[in-house]
This record gives sequence, structure tokens and C-alpha cells, in this order.
Amino acid sequence: MIERPDLSEKIPPPLKPLLELAGNLRWSWHAPAAAVFERVDPSLWSRSLHNPVNLLRQVTPERLQSLERDSDFLSLLDAAIRDLHRYLERPTWFQTQHADASALRVAYFSAEYGIAECLPVYSGGLGILAGDHLRAASDMGIPLTAIGLGYRSGYFRQALDEHGAQTEIYDDFAFDNMPVNLVRHADGSLKTIEVPFPDGRRVRLQIWLAQVGRVPLYLLDSNLDENDDADREITRHLYGGDQDTRLRQEILLGIGGVRALSLLGIGVQVFHLNEGHSAFLIVERVQDAMHEGLDFETARRRVSSTSIFTTHTPEPAGFDHFGPDHLWHYLQPYVNEMGITFERFLALGTASQPDGYRPLNMALLALRNSDYRNGVSRLHGRVARSMWRGEWPHAAEDRIPIGSVTNGVHLENWMSPEMGRVLDERLGPEWRESELEAAAWNRIDDIPDEVIWSAHRAAKQRLLESARGRIADYAARVGRAEDAAHVDSLFEPERLLIGFARRFAPYKRATLLAHDRERIKNLIQNADRPVQFVFAGKAHPQNQEGKDLIRDVTAFARDMGHHVAFLEEYDIELARLLVQGVDVWLNTPRRPQEASGTSGMKAAVNGVLNLSVLDGWWAEGYQPEVGWAIGDGEAAVDHAAQDEREARSLYEQLESAVVPAFYDRGDDGIPHRWTAMMKASIRVLAPVYNTHRMVREYTETYYLEAGKSALVNK
Repeated sequence: MIERPDLSEKIPPPLKPLLELAGNLRWSWHAPAAAVFERVDPSLWSRSLHNPVNLLRQVTPERLQSLERDSDFLSLLDAAIRDLHRYLERPTWFQTQHADASALRVAYFSAEYGIAECLPVYSGGLGILAGDHLRAASDMGIPLTAIGLGYRSGYFRQALDEHGAQTEIYDDFAFDNMPVNLVRHADGSLKTIEVPFPDGRRVRLQIWLAQVGRVPLYLLDSNLDENDDADREITRHLYGGDQDTRLRQEILLGIGGVRALSLLGIGVQVFHLNEGHSAFLIVERVQDAMHEGLDFETARRRVSSTSIFTTHTPEPAGFDHFGPDHLWHYLQPYVNEMGITFERFLALGTASQPDGYRPLNMALLALRNSDYRNGVSRLHGRVARSMWRGEWPHAAEDRIPIGSVTNGVHLENWMSPEMGRVLDERLGPEWRESELEAAAWNRIDDIPDEVIWSAHRAAKQRLLESARGRIADYAARVGRAEDAAHVDSLFEPERLLIGFARRFAPYKRATLLAHDRERIKNLIQNADRPVQFVFAGKAHPQNQEGKDLIRDVTAFARDMGHHVAFLEEYDIELARLLVQGVDVWLNTPRRPQEASGTSGMKAAVNGVLNLSVLDGWWAEGYQPEVGWAIGDGEAAVDHAAQDEREARSLYEQLESAVVPAFYDRGDDGIPHRWTAMMKASIRVLAPVYNTHRMVREYTETYYLEAGKSALVNK
């Protein structure tokens, strides 16, 4: 239930259930619930970034009066509320399969969460994965509580100038205008925690609750009047600011997160660290155990036995590092209270050197102090074991205790409405909330080709309309009259449309496609079988190489004669449109630098065919019947030679396989060979690369085992 006095007064009694519906973020992935808010005011719903609180604040009293007399709307609202209650009350997978573990409680810590575009506490893949993890945990009834930070400016909004240079726009988002509630005591006062900082400062944090189905997500926020100005800014930007800001954020996430759980009375036995940003929770947990009378090493072992660390980074340079002097400035009181030397503390997450210690590595801090560790694909598990083999110098590489749980995507969240309705009819609605047996997915082969093709064409048309509107807005803003003149002819629905959308970093090789300009131009401008491309993605504000790549792609788009476009502001809404609406999903990372990559999974479950380097998840998911592989799966020290070889492979696949298959049409105008691959993509990949399977693996491989350790240590 959304708790806002102004809304309670404004909303007429028959429409009060709107506040209950808005208060559970299940509407962000459950289309029938979202449809209720869209019905209130379609234009406002779109302009609010699908924010029900903002919608209800802005809708006119006259419109509300009309709705309370609209029997059809009241029936729709009633059905949505009853469906939400059914969802929350029905028996779950965890309750039925692991009834003997009913006492288990898991805390999931992540620096970002991609739940809804109107709650901008995410930047990219890590946050989107965390959001899907919570959705699946909710569906399956996993007893999980999530902890994060409440960034009031989020990441950033992206705008390109007339030359394709990225600029960052930072907005302040009022959490009071979002579908979250402040956590309060019974008397209405705020529940807050304090985290000690240098110079006797104590940073106070308020706590926002975002209810994600059955899973509570608590977001810690330092924007309180009693904090000084610098400390109020700690939770302003996601991944913004300097190293000092980053360190302070990670102290609040890890140490503050554990304190928040204690304040809220949530007894947690198992802690899951989604990347190393929250690794300071180890410090707080060790300190808590020592308060029970344990010595430091015994306390550390207890914490380790109930901690799970998931790493998403295949490159050592991708981890956060903090210098010893910097750490001592902030963590001296914690180290002193634990009764250990600073050198012993640093040894928790640094490598010893003759002349002292390196900066503390947050991933190493998590790795050394978690008994359960995993990468996010089979290949990434192997990469992680190789990368960290120095921690186990006497073990064979295949015996190094770092496993893998391949990522997945939440099917209902990413499936197009049209394809979702097809699956409802053929598989039954169970696919939305629980795992189906693989055999059930075989029924997809019985779907007529025209049904699959029609569902895809509808999703493609929705993408094209949005893309044209975005490009028209861009052209008007930067004064590119030549772009505006061609908007109506952009992205013809009968042409093959290939999408590339992800964070712009050099290893993702967004410009590999342009390696041979003449060869790709011949494909794009072919009179009989033309190809069109759409790009999207952001570069980190401090990553100039990534920004240069965006500028290069936009220049390439202009050179290709309006058959290639870059779409600004890659967010959850645009991601859904792209993975549902393009014909082919292109991914060109430099192997083995893609830990997993979930965008291709989102595309695959919509019947969009992958054309990808054999890296991350595609190294295990690829089969000839579901898509195409770029290259031979071999990495090379010579990057230029690897780029040359894989660009050649990309062109060959496009020319000899992808384009011919798309344009090979029957008398009915349907590409039957293509639709067969679409059906195979859904049938083969959806049952495996989903978060229900992923969360089940985490539960049965790690959560339950770590929970047993917690019982032993009681």
C-alpha cells in the first residue's frame, strides 16, 4: 500500500485499491496490473515513466470521478487486486519443495537494482540481473530480503549532441514521488540507523521499502537534514563521484545494510553478495559475532561459512580498490574494536608485498571471506578459477572452489505481450510464475508459423514506432534537418533489423561491424535484401573510450545512408522494445571478457535469433538451430588479429546464413526456415536461461547449504 496522505485524500473510496496495487512492484512485470494504470490516463502513464504514484498525483479529479463511475474500470481494478492477492497467497516452490527449511532467511546485497524505469537505482546489466533475481525469488517463495542504496539522482540520463558526443544529465528524483514507502516506527517516527565516520561524525540513514512481489527491497538513503551536506550527497549518484564517494557508499551499503537488517528485526542466516561492492558487510558481521564472545578468527570463519559471493567481472581491473591510508581514515574504529592490527585487516583483501600492502581489493575481500563463490556462466567460472588460482596455489585448477551459476532472465518480465499470449494459449499461464518441464516447451513446435511470425511482427512494429519518435525528437533537439526528413522512411518493417544494445566499453567492440566499410555497406544498401541496424547504450561518464565508441557508431550511422541509427537513453523500457522487436541480436565481445551477458537471453526467449561471439552464456547456449556463432571460440593475445578474424566471420555469417534465411519466403510471405529457428530458440533456450532455474540453483547449491552452517554455528 502506498502511504501518502495527499493521495489518500485525493483518491475516491471506490478507487482506493489503486494505492494497494501501486504499492507492490509486481505491476512492473505483470501486464494486467500495469494495464490498470495505463487505463487511468495513457498519456500520463507514459510521461511518468510508468510511475503509478506520479500518475495518481497528476491525474485530474474529474478523471478520477469518471473512473469511479466506470463499471468496466472498476471490474478491471478488482480483478487486478484479486490476482495480486492470489499471487501472494498461493503455495510456492520453496514452501512445497523445502518445507523443512522454513526457518531459512537470506539477505541479498547489491549496489543496484533494475526493477522499473521509474525507480532509477540501476545502471546496467548487474542491476537488471539483480532485479530479475528478486522477481524470481518472489515467484518461487524464496525467503529473501534485499538491501541496496537509494540514489536520488540515479545513474544519468543520456543525450547526444549533433556530433554524437554523449552528455550526462542528472536529475533529482523525489523518493516521495516513487512507488516506495519510508519505514517508520509505530508512532510514525522514522526508523533510522547510524554509521560512524571520521572526525566523530555519525551518518544517519533513512530506509525506503520497495515491495517486489513477496520480496522486500530496502534502500538506504543519507539525504537527511541532520547529516552535513557532504554526507547527504553520499547516496545521490550511482557510480558517480570520486574514490572517496565510492568508499563511503560501499561502507553504507555493507555496514549500514547489516545494521538495517538488525533494526528491522529480520533474522538473517545467509548473506549473498552480488559483486564485491557490499563486502564491508563482512566487517560488520565479524564485529557482531565478536560481541557474542568469539575471537576474531572464529568470528571470521562463522561469517565465511554463511556468505555467498557472486562475481560478474572477468578482468582484475574491473574490481574496486581502496588504498591503505584511505581505508584507515574510515575504518580505524572498526579495526580497533575487532582487536586486530591494521595489517591483519588489510590481509583480508590484499596481497602481501615486501614493501607493504597493495590497495584492498573488494572482490578479494569477498572471495577470501565467503565459503561459497561463483561466476555467472560456465566459461566465466573457468576464467574466475584461473584469475584467482593464486589463492589456492597447490590446487589443480578444476579443484579451485569457485563454481558457476549461469545467469538467466525473468521470462514474464521480458517476454513481449504478443508472444506471451501465444505461450499462454499453448503452454498455459504456468510458464509465468514457475518452471515448466522441458517437455512442455516442446509444444511450441506445434504453433503455426504464421502465429509466431504475427506475434513477432507486432513487437517489431511497436519498436519501429518508438524508434522513429526518438529519432525525430533527437533531430529536432540538435537541429539535424536531414535526419528529420528521413524519419518516416527509417526502419521499414519488411527489412531485416539487427540490434546491438549494451554498455559501451572497448571490449564489447561496438564498431566491429564497421571493420570493412564497403562490405557492410553492400549488405545495408542491397536493393533486394537490405539490412538495417539499431544501436543503443551508455558509456560510463568517466570512460572516454566508451564515449568515443558512441561517437564512432553515430558517424557510421550517418555514413550508411539512414539505414543505421543510434537510440538515446538506453533504459528498461527501451531494452524491452529492442529485445522483443529486432530480428537478430548482435553481440561482439572480445572473448573471454563477457562474464555472462543477459541481453541475448532476453532476445532469445522472444524468438529473436542471436548472432554472437562464443563468449559468456552463448558459449554454452549456442546450437546451430537457435542462432549463429561469430568466430571459432578461441581467444587471442593479438587483439588486432582477433578483431580481423572475427569481423570476417561476422560478415560471412550475415552474407551466407542470416540474410538468406530471413528473406527466404514462402508463397504466403512467411520465412518458414526463420520461424522454425525462432520456435527452436524459445523451446531450447527459455527453459534453461531463466531466473527461475538460476534462483533454484542458488537455493539448492548455496542458500540451503550455507543455512545448515548457520544452524551448526548457533
